[in-house]
Amino acid sequence: MNQPGSRTGIDPAPARALAITPPQILGPFYPLSERPEVATDLARPGGSAAEAHGELITVRGRVLNRFGKPVYHARMDIWQANAAGKYRHPSDANPAPLDPNFNGFARLTTDACGRYSFRTIKPGGYPTAEGDVRPPHIHFDVAGRFDRLVTQLYFAGEAANQTDRWLNAAPHPERLIVTLQQLPSHETRALTAHFDIVLATG
Repeated sequence: MNQPGSRTGIDPAPARALAITPPQILGPFYPLSERPEVATDLARPGGSAAEAHGELITVRGRVLNRFGKPVYHARMDIWQANAAGKYRHPSDANPAPLDPNFNGFARLTTDACGRYSFRTIKPGGYPTAEGDVRPPHIHFDVAGRFDRLVTQLYFAGEAANQTDRWLNAAPHPERLIVTLQQLPSHETRALTAHFDIVLATG
């Protein structure tokens, strides 16, 4: 899957340039009416009395440039549907219910080694106006010092991955698909996905 860098430390420059993470559309549900919460926990937003409904997951990885160098202090906006496949957005006509304990929108910053990590719930898939079904996915808008990349993370084993027009339009769509797994040393019950993001320059 999408793992061009190691999970710890700073890697030496690769012998060959890394492939840039495939871009994806911004989508119709980028939040319009609220500012992103500066947080690393989407599953329990600030002021919430309870956790969001759904399967808890942790997403972590690094932001690198194509030479394998970490992109430190990159800004990352993250947004997604809730476990029922509903966005907190006025244009989302999906009749699925909103989750009062899930905003689905946050901003974080990579550390000095380009690393990031956040806790959330696995989003649900949802029907589109065109009559097809989008698979579960998480949106990323990543701004480095020189580059901006909008992309999406998808989950292995989802039947709708096979027919999703946006995923399958990407060059090497497999680079956008992650596998959830339980890390032996993980401190919670949440499954973990590793997703490195490669920018052109950084």
